[in-house]
Amino acid sequence: MNPSILNRRTRAIGLLSGGLDSTLAAKLMLEQGIEVLAANFTSPFCTCTPKKAGCAAVVTAVKQLGGIRLKQFALREEYLEMVRNPKHGYGSALNPCIDCRIMKIKKAGEYMQKVGADFLFTGEVLGQRPMSQHKWALALIDRDSGFQGLILRPLSARYLEPTLPETTGLVDRGKLLDLSGRSRKPQISLAAEKNIRDYPCPAGGCLLTDKNFASRLKDYFVYTDKPRMRDMPLLKIGRHFRLPGDDKIIVARNEQECRQLKNIFVEGSHLLEPLNFSGPTVLLQGSAIEAAIVKMLHYTNRLVPEPARISHRYGGKNKVISWKNNAGNKSR
Repeated sequence: MNPSILNRRTRAIGLLSGGLDSTLAAKLMLEQGIEVLAANFTSPFCTCTPKKAGCAAVVTAVKQLGGIRLKQFALREEYLEMVRNPKHGYGSALNPCIDCRIMKIKKAGEYMQKVGADFLFTGEVLGQRPMSQHKWALALIDRDSGFQGLILRPLSARYLEPTLPETTGLVDRGKLLDLSGRSRKPQISLAAEKNIRDYPCPAGGCLLTDKNFASRLKDYFVYTDKPRMRDMPLLKIGRHFRLPGDDKIIVARNEQECRQLKNIFVEGSHLLEPLNFSGPTVLLQGSAIEAAIVKMLHYTNRLVPEPARISHRYGGKNKVISWKNNAGNKSR
């Protein structure tokens, strides 16, 4: 065997969300002299940071941890298919927490094998999340991920069965913690003690737990044969209307959403914008142009001129629609 392999430091892959728990878990590993490589998973469903900002919380966490190596994984259509039909079901909305965790740990485990790391660790705390962080769920995740025995949870390790890194002496179990429950006070206190003072995403967030967003995503799954990640931004903005003929209308609610609809508009949809009056931008998936214009006028706050002039973009072409007999239309 190569002597450099025999003499190298213990290496571990940590699932780093940017939250306080995963940052603390990584800190505990670093304090034991373990080389930590961070694996971060990105998706359109994260609510930690503003849209299009990327996960600034992860960048901050990496700096707090002394600049550890970071590998980011973008969750794509495979993830959407899992959300659509999770083996282990949903939580309170459309959140497949157990299946989500299994998929992430599988990918982190493959990365572990690729870089020759010794084990995985996470920031999970026993009892913190009702669906995925109790003993039965953790055991299920370990088994179905294919990496049972190699997944260490430093913050709650003393409540759990010893893992291979502990039993083989790669990790000192006596220096691991016994945190449990939903309170964040012990973590906040520990962060201050370890000089971790900037954690902008301490409790994370997932749109799949939001019932309103879940309703939109369910509708999307019903009317879409092949879900695509590029469609997800549209589900986050505007007022959504499904018409009897299966067409869909999205009406922007403010100037920012008007800009967003223009930026994420893709060919195959219709983009409608008012030209000679102040009103919302509207996106139509389908062919019900008249219904889309009626929705635009309904959510216009001022009197509409006669005729109303509306920009219509479709199929790479732009034209102007003159909409007559609508004087006096006003949003209710």
